[in-house]
Amino acid sequence: MSWLTTKRILVTGGAGFLGRYVVKKLGERGCKEIFVPRSKDYSLVEMEAVKRLYKDAKPDIVIHLAGIVGGIDANRENPGKFFYDNLMMGIQMMEQGRLFGLEKFVAIGTVCAYPKLTPVPFKEENFWNGYPEETNAPYGLAKKMLLVQSQAYRQQYDFNSIYLLPVNLYGPGDNFNPESSHVIPALIKKVFDAKDKKEKRIIVWGTGKATREFLYVEDAAEGIVLATEKYNKPEPVNLGAGFEISINELVELICELSGFDGEIKWDVSKPDGQPRRCLDITKAKREFGFEAKTDFRDGLKKTIEWYCSRSNGDKVKADRDDKPSA
Repeated sequence: MSWLTTKRILVTGGAGFLGRYVVKKLGERGCKEIFVPRSKDYSLVEMEAVKRLYKDAKPDIVIHLAGIVGGIDANRENPGKFFYDNLMMGIQMMEQGRLFGLEKFVAIGTVCAYPKLTPVPFKEENFWNGYPEETNAPYGLAKKMLLVQSQAYRQQYDFNSIYLLPVNLYGPGDNFNPESSHVIPALIKKVFDAKDKKEKRIIVWGTGKATREFLYVEDAAEGIVLATEKYNKPEPVNLGAGFEISINELVELICELSGFDGEIKWDVSKPDGQPRRCLDITKAKREFGFEAKTDFRDGLKKTIEWYCSRSNGDKVKADRDDKPSA
């Protein structure tokens, strides 16, 4: 039985996409006292609300998943909001956690914080070797500051804070709102919208040449809980699945699994985002025994099946204030 079972655990973003799986994993380990705040009750951008949250939850451990997130277009439209809200939430949650006497703070960063031209596979030691890709740099830098704060607090206050870097997530329960969704749910919705309208082609942003790595959400949750249980060092740790796929290959696979045989047209006037993304995942396995279990094709099928099971798939949304970064 995990030592976590004796602790009061606060999971910000615990009602969101990743958060629900993290809460489930904690429950499977026997954790009974899990506090999941909702954005309508606690605006983590406001310091007084953060103080009230600590007073109400009385946590021993915080897993900070909450964030304002979105795809390339959402990042381009909201760079100031994405920077400010994510920065303030993280900084205030950690500062008040220190003052509260928290035993451990688990900060969730983002692969978007890596430099644009990081050598593949991305190694944690290359985290500071350049500026992030421009379309999501404000968001990525806001999340990156959590590592600076985490290490500074450990140095000055002996505060036990760890920092994890999950790659792009996907899976059942994802955000399919076209205004804020990431690439996999956006493409699934695009394909099924075309099928419903009996259209013979879909239009996809960019050239299709950019590559991404994807981590099934349940695997990501397991990695976060394992790190909460076992990792207590200042260095950041990647969480990934260890593979790379081009956006072109991804679109073709989604079309195949969705039964869509129409044309794929690329809008090259739109950005590709970061040229390549693929993580070195050796540290997570070495430090706390994490390995992704879900085959990508299988995980994608489960995601598509979940979307199809919703009677109003085009209206499936996540509360973005409760949704984690990816």
